[in-house]
Amino acid sequence: MTKDASIVHVVDDDPSFRSATGELLGVCGYKVLLHETAKQLLEASLVDGPGCILLDVKMPGLSGPQLQDQLSRRGCKLPIVFISGHGDIPTTVRAIKLGAEDFLTKPVCKKKLLEAIENALDRYATMQRQEKQISDLRSLFTLLTPRECEVFALLVRGKPHKQIAYELDISERTVKLHRHQVVQKLKVRSLAELAVIADRLGMLAPPCDDTKRMIDVVTKARLPASGTVRYS
Repeated sequence: MTKDASIVHVVDDDPSFRSATGELLGVCGYKVLLHETAKQLLEASLVDGPGCILLDVKMPGLSGPQLQDQLSRRGCKLPIVFISGHGDIPTTVRAIKLGAEDFLTKPVCKKKLLEAIENALDRYATMQRQEKQISDLRSLFTLLTPRECEVFALLVRGKPHKQIAYELDISERTVKLHRHQVVQKLKVRSLAELAVIADRLGMLAPPCDDTKRMIDVVTKARLPASGTVRYS
């Protein structure tokens, strides 16, 4: 990921800090968008990365933590770095628990600021890679037939072929054929890899009807992906 591809949103009601931070980050190679209030950021069209948000805690209107709540509810995945002269332990703990990348106190030195931004961008890149992997797995999973989904659900829970055949009222030979098809379609070589796929797709969390969970995953996999979050 290159710096010139990353957008850093600076949200702070202090014009001098906002301007100075924008100039610093611009010189360092980042594209910077400045926002005086939380409302301005919410009215912007936010592209989910690569980028991050530098967010003040106390501002007119919505505070930093309140904006963090709003962004989370609206599906914005940009990492947040809080920068404030009003930082306190309860606020810091709450912000971190809600997913903030870091919490810096003004005045913050250039080195710490840039490190926090790089960490935020690295975390975003990692998150994107993980989501891409999940998306790819879901796409493969849509290739399975309903019966193959049932066999898959029982295989990843450690059920032997004989028991699967009994529960599905089919022959063991048929179970083996379905297992072969599942392995081929999901591009794996072992039952352990099938279990990893099930875990990543959230299919192993009990209690839940496995077949229904499979259908839910397939449905989600067919939903259109959205890279842009717009606010009004």
